[in-house]
Amino acid sequence: MKRDMDLVREILLAIEADEQLNGMGIHEFRDPGDLGISDCSPERFVYAQLLLVDAGFLRAKTDGWVPSISGLTWEGHEFLDTVRDPEIWRKTKEQTRGVASVGIGFLWEIAKGEIRMKLGLP
Repeated sequence: MKRDMDLVREILLAIEADEQLNGMGIHEFRDPGDLGISDCSPERFVYAQLLLVDAGFLRAKTDGWVPSISGLTWEGHEFLDTVRDPEIWRKTKEQTRGVASVGIGFLWEIAKGEIRMKLGLP
């Protein structure tokens, strides 16, 4: 299954906004609709969550097929703060157009560069 970076970003945004988790709850999100995400199969949705756990972006236990998520990690917040702005995200993806695949670290660096440019920093 392919990694979908738009879905990864969408999941991070939705988990950050989820009131159940803001109170330090734990939840298994089995269906994309659980987080208000559409146009995604449950399998792709859970796979993206597992990748986010592996990347260290989500606090979770993974005893079964679906991770039990308790929120974002510091690293998850850092990445999300970098790609939150839709314009920054659009420009980041635009710069990688024509490349077969780009890792999350590389996307993150591009997004940081876009923010520096927006702020007029070198």
